[in-house]
Amino acid sequence: MHFTIQREALLKPLQLVAGVVERRQTLPVLSNVLLVVEGQRLSLTGTDLEVELVGRVDLEEAAEAGEITVPARKLMDICKSLQPDALIDIRTEEQKLLIRAGRSRFTLSTLPANDFPTVEEGPGSLKFSIPQGRLRRLIERTGFAMAQQDVRYYLNGMLLEASTGRLRAVATDGHRLAMCMLEADVDQAEKHQVIVPRKGILELSRLLTEPEEPVNVVLGQHHIRATTGDFTFTSKLVDGKFPDYERVLPRHGDKLVLGERQHLREAFSRTAILSNEKYRGIRLQLENGFMKIQANNPEQEEAEEELQVDYDGGSLEIGFNVSYLLDVLGVMTTDQVRITLSDSSSSALLQEAGNDDSSYVVMPMRL
Repeated sequence: MHFTIQREALLKPLQLVAGVVERRQTLPVLSNVLLVVEGQRLSLTGTDLEVELVGRVDLEEAAEAGEITVPARKLMDICKSLQPDALIDIRTEEQKLLIRAGRSRFTLSTLPANDFPTVEEGPGSLKFSIPQGRLRRLIERTGFAMAQQDVRYYLNGMLLEASTGRLRAVATDGHRLAMCMLEADVDQAEKHQVIVPRKGILELSRLLTEPEEPVNVVLGQHHIRATTGDFTFTSKLVDGKFPDYERVLPRHGDKLVLGERQHLREAFSRTAILSNEKYRGIRLQLENGFMKIQANNPEQEEAEEELQVDYDGGSLEIGFNVSYLLDVLGVMTTDQVRITLSDSSSSALLQEAGNDDSSYVVMPMRL
């Protein structure tokens, strides 16, 4: 194998592919990246057996075909350390990878390409194409509500549900739920649901950098695959049953609060400073036309804010984890936000005023 490539052309796909590779691996080959040269194209593959990412680069000069695996982090660190305009010459020689750029020389250890595991491709059951910017918005609107290390492993990921003409994403950690839906070119009579693991979702959103360009998605029985011009991303799916999100949505809230999103966000942020660091609880008191926000902590410190809001539903006092409210307000984009409540022990439903494609449910706290 032998090829030359500009530093910048190699560094972009290498950084993304190396992001999938875990530092501590049980199999030595999993900390490597697979380099394959075919014709005028170089492909780089990284995997942790859950997620696989293939980056592709067209080579400008004639290359010698071949394949080998080399340590991902070391190769990336070498590339980063070179001058931005460096031309890198890479070749294999006696089971080593030789890298030259200007007056710099590096020799890296290798492992055979045959040792490199590939994510098994199952039959694809549903295919559709969607602009990258729209899929990224779907992920950004809901991803923050995914659980991190819940024993209910199906919560450590995101539900993608495809049905005719629409794609929906749902994430929940048991205390809050985020849901977003968009129109998509999906031809599927039955609802098709898959749970994509947390790491897969985070890696996929990093790839969606060209808002107008399409990404082709295949939802299989055990895998999701997304392909753009430069990358092919594959992730195993979480095997489990996602909770029925329809049942979680509050249906009978009769108390409506309309407020300025930015004003609420600022008031919550200020109050949060003196909330209990562990539980992050704040208390909302609603009276006609205004909202009082209060927080205190074990050091007997207190914060209080008063805000004018559009509300005429009688007095109500309810507690929330302020971090959950701030997460929701952080992904919304409209000027006004609508909060629907029923009583102090029922969940709140937050939506953008005049826009129903996203819904957020936050459970109350006892304070």
